[in-house]
Formats: sequence, structure tokens, C-alpha cells
Amino acid sequence: MAVLVLVFGFSLLMFVCFALLKWNEIRFHRKGLPPGTMGWPVFGETTEFLKFGPDFMKNQKARYGNVFKSHILGCPTIVSMDPELNRFILLNEGKGLVPGYPQSMLEMLGKFNIGALHGSAHKHIRGSLLSLVGPPAIKDQLLSKINKFMSSFLLDWDGETIDIQEKTNKMTFLTSFKQIVESESDRIYEALKPEFDKLLLGTFSLPINIPGTNYYQGLQGRKEIEKILRQIMEERRGSITHNKDMLDQILKDEKSKFSLTDEEIIDQMITILFAGYETVSTTSMMAIKYLHDNPKALQELREEHLAIRRRKGAEDHIDWDDLKSMSFTHCVILETSRLASVVNGVLRKTTANLEMNGFVFPKGWKIYVYTREINYDPFLYPQPFSFDPWRWLDKSLENHKYCFIFGGGSRLCPGKELGIVQISIFLHYFVTRYRWEEVGKNEILKFPRVEARNGLYIKVSKY
Repeated sequence: MAVLVLVFGFSLLMFVCFALLKWNEIRFHRKGLPPGTMGWPVFGETTEFLKFGPDFMKNQKARYGNVFKSHILGCPTIVSMDPELNRFILLNEGKGLVPGYPQSMLEMLGKFNIGALHGSAHKHIRGSLLSLVGPPAIKDQLLSKINKFMSSFLLDWDGETIDIQEKTNKMTFLTSFKQIVESESDRIYEALKPEFDKLLLGTFSLPINIPGTNYYQGLQGRKEIEKILRQIMEERRGSITHNKDMLDQILKDEKSKFSLTDEEIIDQMITILFAGYETVSTTSMMAIKYLHDNPKALQELREEHLAIRRRKGAEDHIDWDDLKSMSFTHCVILETSRLASVVNGVLRKTTANLEMNGFVFPKGWKIYVYTREINYDPFLYPQPFSFDPWRWLDKSLENHKYCFIFGGGSRLCPGKELGIVQISIFLHYFVTRYRWEEVGKNEILKFPRVEARNGLYIKVSKY
């Protein structure tokens, strides 16, 4: 009898599971949709996507082709792995397409973050952002600050065993934060950093707002960050002291054509912290990893930076001309960004029914422009899984129509130049001061974000 009950219970469970999966397929059925599966109600295929990432994408591509439907991060989504279609989507924003970031990311970064806006609002925020982090601002205001911080931060590492992931995380966060609120950065770093880590985890999560979930923790982190930033803004407005940082530039530059509301300012500051933290810290860490594993590349990079040091005084910092002479460093950064894909793709949302590649993209659906696999295309990059910075000496490669390392179209990363400068100066001081060896077994995860699961430990010695 017990066996029969067990068999019946199992059969009932299987029937319910099948019925739920079938119901979800019927619920999102539209004529002309790409093939694919929708997974479970509410959750869709988010668990499989976050857990297996690239393998999930490859399996779906093998079954359904370069364009397929799914349900990830709470939304019915069409995934495009077709290079030509991806390029078309990135270059044709506004023609039935707007940014489509998931609710979790919008809640964490704010509705006025540059990735969420389109049209005139996007142009206004982008203009404001470029006035803060674009090449003129880097050359005239930020370069000397980055130099001073990096030189000091990388002092006294000789003989230390360090977690380079932890170091680059802290380095990148502090670099960005000092540029935003220079005078208060040391005072509130310890309070702000844990809240920012919560926000970071919440950006890619299911929007389930109950205690214990990453989404809930992220929202709590966002609230605390807002509270801290608003307090600093109030103090600044009541002070006659002039601070030469980004926040003062926004608050007190009455001649600026990019005036922002308090909500826009907060979202702008959080966006700058988020964008730099995720990309610059990871690329810096992975550059150290790849250079360690490729002595020839490390030697060429070191020679380039030692040549710069020989023509400068011991205490002289890097200037704009020095940066422009770092041609091989630029190649190392591009190759690291390609091989360790921090940004796997971008999301768009349809504002009307669209027909592309013979399929119907329904109004209100998300499109995941999945660019990760292009980074490993053997036709573009021979031996694509090898670290080969010399390939980028061919300048045409960076301008190739399928090179989406820094985005594309009107969404080309506005902080691209600043990120390259930060990584270049970090590498300059690191390779001219130190040698290093890896310690222990260091596991690198590549999805949903690039990270060393248990840290990336290295033994540092004086060069």
C-alpha cells in the first residue's frame, strides 16, 4: 500500500510539473516567435541561466539556432546570438527599441541611471556623465588624482601575500569614490562599501522582495547609500568650502548646461561607482592573472613601463603623453577585456511588434543581445582562448563592426577612457615595482560575473 501511495504521489508531482511547464509555454505563445522554451511560471529559466550561463546559451543555440525565446530574470525574452542582428539592434535604438534592463538592476541603480534612459533624457544624462569622466576631464582634473592614489595604494607590498581580487576591488572603489566625494571618502568608506556590495549582488537577481533574498538585500543597500549621499549633499550645500571633485562640480557649477535633480545626481553617482567597480577591478585582477601565466607578454609590458620610468624623475607621475605611449598596455587591456568577458550582453525592450530575421519580436518583450560568444569567434580571433595581446596591434581589429567589448552605437561606454586610464596606471606601478607568483589553487568563475571564488592569492616581491 505504501508503495502505491509513493508511486501515485510521484506520478501526481510529475503531472503537475508537466502541466505548469506546458501552461507557461501556452501563456507566452505568439505566432511567428522564435523557437525555444519558457521554463516555469514566474521563475522561467532564470535558475538555469544564472547557474550554467554560457553552457545554457550554447545548449539552447544548438537546439534552436542563433535566435531563441526564453524567460529569464522575470521577463519573456528573445535571446540573439546572431552577430549581424546584434549589430543592427545596437545601432538602431529608438526604432521600436529602448533599454530593457531587468527590474532588479533598475531598482538598484535607479530609474535615472544612464542604462535605463533613452531619447533626450539619455542624451542629457550622457552629456553630464561625459563632462565628469570624458577625456577632457581626465586630462585636466582626474589624471593627477588617479596617479597620486595609485602610487600610494601600491606602496609597501614587498614580501606580502595578498588577495589581488580584494586589493583591486578596494582600489577601484576608492579611486572612483575619491573622484566623486574626495574629502569624505576615507571617513565613510567603511560604512558605504558593505552596502554597495549588497547593491551589487541585487543587480542580477529575481525581483522577490522578501528578507534573505539578494534582491531584498540589494534594496536595503541602496537605501543606505542614498541616505549617505543625501547627507553629504546637504553638508556641501551648507558649506562655503570648495571641493574639487565630481559632486561639487554637479552641485555648484551654475554655468553647467547639465543641471540635475537630487534624484538624478544620486543615480549618477551610484552609476559611476557601479560601472567602474565591476569592470575596472575585474579587468585589473584578470590582467595580473593572464600576465603571470604569459611571461613573454609580461616582459614586453614591463619594458614599456620601465622605459617610461627611465625618462622621468623618481617621484614624477604619469602624464597624458605617457598614457598615449602605452601601446602594448592598451593591447593587454583589450585582450583581457575580450578573454574575461565582464559584460556578457545588453538588454533591449520592444515598444512595438517588430519583424527581424524572419521572426516576430512581440511588443513589451525583452531582447538579450548576447555578445559574449563573439569574443571567442575563431574567425575574428584566431586561437580565441589564448591570451594574445599582440593581435590588437592591428588597429583595425578594435574598429571591427562586431567588436562590442565596450558596447556599441549610442550606448558605447562613456567611461571607457577613464577605465583604461585607471587600469594602465595600476599596471604601471605594479609591474615596475613588483614581481609576483600565485599561491595555492585559485579558481576563476566566468559567469554570471568574473570572479575568483575564494580569492586570487599572490606572493609579491620587489622588482
